[in-house]
Amino acid sequence: MKTKIPELRKQRKLSQEELGMAVGVTRQTITSLEVGKYTASLVLAYKIARYFGLTIEEVFDFSEVEE
Repeated sequence: MKTKIPELRKQRKLSQEELGMAVGVTRQTITSLEVGKYTASLVLAYKIARYFGLTIEEVFDFSEVEE
């Protein structure tokens, strides 16, 4: 799944470590989300979106998700 996390982090000058700490996950989890190797749980997606003041749909691209 594609995300806007890298762009959002760079805009706010956040490291992967800092974002991970802010939402309660490891740097490795943020890395995996950014490269599409991991899909966030609903709770994690909500925490990340809320951290950036956005909706989940504004952070995560669901266009390629199969129904």
